[in-house]
Amino acid sequence: MKTYSFDVCIIGAGIVGLATALALSQKHPSLKIAIIDKEKQVASHQTGHNSGVVHAGIYYKPGSLKAKLCTEGVSKMQAFCKAHSLPYERCGKVIVATNEQELPALDKLFDRGSQNGVPGIRRIDQAELRTIEPNAAGIAAIHSPNTAIVNYRLISEAMAEDLRSRKVTFLLGQALTAVEEKEVGLELVTTEGRWQTGFLINCAGLYSDKVLEMMGMQAQVKIIPFRGEYYLLKPEKRDLVKGLIYPVPDPAFPFLGVHLTKMVSGDVEAGPNAVLAFAREGYRMFDLNPKELLETLRYPGLWEIGKKYWKVGFYEYYRSFLKSAFVASLRKLMPILTYEDVVRAGAGVRAQAVAKDGSLLDDFVIQSSEKSMHVLNAPSPAATASLAIGESIAAQCF
Repeated sequence: MKTYSFDVCIIGAGIVGLATALALSQKHPSLKIAIIDKEKQVASHQTGHNSGVVHAGIYYKPGSLKAKLCTEGVSKMQAFCKAHSLPYERCGKVIVATNEQELPALDKLFDRGSQNGVPGIRRIDQAELRTIEPNAAGIAAIHSPNTAIVNYRLISEAMAEDLRSRKVTFLLGQALTAVEEKEVGLELVTTEGRWQTGFLINCAGLYSDKVLEMMGMQAQVKIIPFRGEYYLLKPEKRDLVKGLIYPVPDPAFPFLGVHLTKMVSGDVEAGPNAVLAFAREGYRMFDLNPKELLETLRYPGLWEIGKKYWKVGFYEYYRSFLKSAFVASLRKLMPILTYEDVVRAGAGVRAQAVAKDGSLLDDFVIQSSEKSMHVLNAPSPAATASLAIGESIAAQCF
């Protein structure tokens, strides 16, 4: 086995790990940096299964890391796409209240967006909603004209190309199996070698809590995988959607609900739902990793979620198995849609941090030690905020 030395090793070649390496290499060009990932390509998991929305910052609690880093990240993402000639389309977004009961939550969202400094957002009535999205149902909405769409896989590949030009080392196709603390720094054991590093940054997403445990540290949370399944509108129905159409989200959950999303490819995506996955990388309905599932089922936090929200969880599985139930959810936003207008597509898996009391952590969570930093909860809008997250981590590390 080969042994090499680095100043910093980043675990995870998703967009947050890549953006962190980029920030470090820009701020400290002399650092020897390596990125380790068990996959042979960058952006293979959460980043590569992302729907491609550049969120404006409406949903997040004012003063939270999500609010701060999302709003900072938007301009950085736009600048990166421009510099690398990557698609960045401001298609706009509406968040739609379909009944009177949703109006207070819509007002609260508008207040949050205003406090977060989201540019251009407006509260609009039904008539104006129809001029923006003629086929959307709703009695009122929030319009965010600057919400944009991109391709995060292409962005990640451009980041990787930048990093290679900066002499950052990519150790792809090798899984981290152990972390051993030394007098100076750490030794990382992978399936391909032993790597010495002065500092470790954990951006392992779905396995971020496992990397923390390899260091003998106690995780404040456990990663629970939730699969989000998508449908696509048939090509002849794409014109029904002009931009992004979202429902008013359930305030009890950090999920945004089933929505309609225009993509830079021209496709229109419908989804996602949110069901417990039976493997951390369980992208298909019957993907099963018995060891990982047993570990999830043994976690007290999962059962606390079940006690509180078992009805919602049951409905999510019902909607997962029955296309008609999924379409019924879409028809609340767009009644013109029919069963025949959509076809089942892919899925993503969200790494959701859950506390032992069953609370679903809604903000980014970063845990540090003398020789390491661990990004333990980075769901949406982590892709939007990635360049800002990377700069924040780089500032804290060195």
